[in-house]
Amino acid sequence: MIPTLLGGMTAKEFLRDYWHKKPLLIRGAVPGFGDWLNRDSTLALACRDDAEARLIANDQDQWEVRRGPFEARDFKRRRDLWTVLVQGVNHILPEGDALLREFDFIPHARLDDLMVSYAVDGAGVGPHFDSYDVFLLQGMGRRHWHISQQKDLRLRDDVPLKILSHFKSEQDWVLEPGDMLYLPPQYAHDGIAVGDCMTWSIGFRAAPAQELMEGFLDYLQERTFLPGRYADPDLKLQKHPGEISNAMIDKVAAMLAEIHWNRGVVRDFLGSYLTEPKPHIYFEPPAPALSYARFVARVKKKGVRLDPKTQLLFAGSLFYINGEECPVETADRESFRILADHRQLTDTSALGPDGLALLHAWYCDGFLHPA
Repeated sequence: MIPTLLGGMTAKEFLRDYWHKKPLLIRGAVPGFGDWLNRDSTLALACRDDAEARLIANDQDQWEVRRGPFEARDFKRRRDLWTVLVQGVNHILPEGDALLREFDFIPHARLDDLMVSYAVDGAGVGPHFDSYDVFLLQGMGRRHWHISQQKDLRLRDDVPLKILSHFKSEQDWVLEPGDMLYLPPQYAHDGIAVGDCMTWSIGFRAAPAQELMEGFLDYLQERTFLPGRYADPDLKLQKHPGEISNAMIDKVAAMLAEIHWNRGVVRDFLGSYLTEPKPHIYFEPPAPALSYARFVARVKKKGVRLDPKTQLLFAGSLFYINGEECPVETADRESFRILADHRQLTDTSALGPDGLALLHAWYCDGFLHPA
C-alpha cells in the first residue's frame, strides 16, 4: 500500500475509526498523481464500445443525461457545464487496475470498480449521495467538494438524475492533485470543478437487500427442482366454486416448504453473484492460444496474472471465478488463494498437473494471461 494513502494511519485504524462511519480527507494521499489520463484520452475512452460512459450536462439548471458510446463531435463546442464519467477504467487501463490494488485492505468481494470523470470549469453532477463507500481521488486540476451528513435525502423529481432537493453543506474543501476524500454510504456531497479537472472514484459495492433477494431467488430457481405436481384426490364439493380453499392453500404451502437452503447454498450464491461480470463485459480468448505444454513452460518461468476484468474469490476450500464455481485440488488451493489475493501468481512450482490444467483452461477463456 502507498505509505501516504491513508494519511499515515494504518489500515486497521482506518477500518476501526472511519470505514462505514465518517468522512476522511487525506492531503497528498497519492503524491504526484494525475498523469495517467488527460482530457483527450478520457474522452477517447468514452467513445469505446467496451466502456460504460455517461455525459451529464447542466445549462441553467436544465439537466441532460446521455449514455455512450459517444463520438468525438459530442464534446465539441459545448457551451453548457458538462461532465463525462467512464466506469470500469480498471478493466481498460493497467495503471487503473494497479491503483485498485492499493485498496486491498478492503475485501475484493466489496470492490466495484474505478470510475474516472472529466469536468469543465464549474461543472458537476449535482448534490447527491451514494449507497456505497467511495474514495474520491483528485487527478488533474482541482475540485471543490461540499459534504453534509443531512438526514433529508429526498430527491428532485424534475430532473433525469438523482439530485437532492435540499442540500445544505456542512463542510467543504478544495482538493488538489493527489488529495483524496473518503465518504461512507449516504453522505451527501457536491463536487464542482475549479478549472477543468478529473476525479478518480474508487467505489465499493453494497447491494440493496432487495437486489440480493432477487439474485438469490434466481439462483435458487436455476438449481432447485420440486418433483410431483399438485393433486387433490380428496377434493370435496365447495359451496363457492370461485373460492381458493384452505385445503388448496395448505397443499401448495406444503409443496413450497420443500424449498430450503443452508449456509452452503448462500456461500455458493455469493461466490457466483460477486464474481459475475457486468453485462457489457466480455473476455477475449488468445488467438492463437499457446498449447498446454508451451503455456506450462512459460508460466513456470514467469507465472500468471488475472485479466483486469476477472474476479476470483474463494470461501474456505471453494473457488469462484467470473460467476462460476470451480473445483480446485487440495494440494493446489494455497497457490490459488495467492492468485485470488494478489491477482498474480509468480511461483507456480507448487501446482500439480490439475492446477496447471485449470490455469490453461482459464487462459484459453481469456480469464488470465502469462505474466
